[in-house]
Amino acid sequence: MTEIPRAFRIWFYAAAIYNAAWALAVCAFPSWCIDVLGIRGLVSQPFLQVLGMMVGTFAYGYWLLAREPKRYSGLIWIALMGKVLGPIGFVVYAIRGELPWAFGATIVTNDLIWLPAFATFALRYAR
Repeated sequence: MTEIPRAFRIWFYAAAIYNAAWALAVCAFPSWCIDVLGIRGLVSQPFLQVLGMMVGTFAYGYWLLAREPKRYSGLIWIALMGKVLGPIGFVVYAIRGELPWAFGATIVTNDLIWLPAFATFALRYAR
């Protein structure tokens, strides 16, 4: 495998920090996050906290990928599944009227901004 550019490591560290912060916020302040996300009455606090724990798990995977991108390159495919399937699921439920379109802002920050760097890394280095 060729040398992996430093920019990918920076993206993965940033994703790890972002996911850890998001996970901490929804686990520690679920009611506030439900209000900010505009999903009051759509999800329960425990459900959001479990989701936060899952996002926190991804944070650890991104940290490993940032530290040793060659060794952990396969993790990118799991990350990409979330970055692709999350937005698809959001659109389906927003079209059905079961999620507010405003919740899409979360999809942008949780998934879409990371997608180009993650997909590029996967196609170049994790085949």
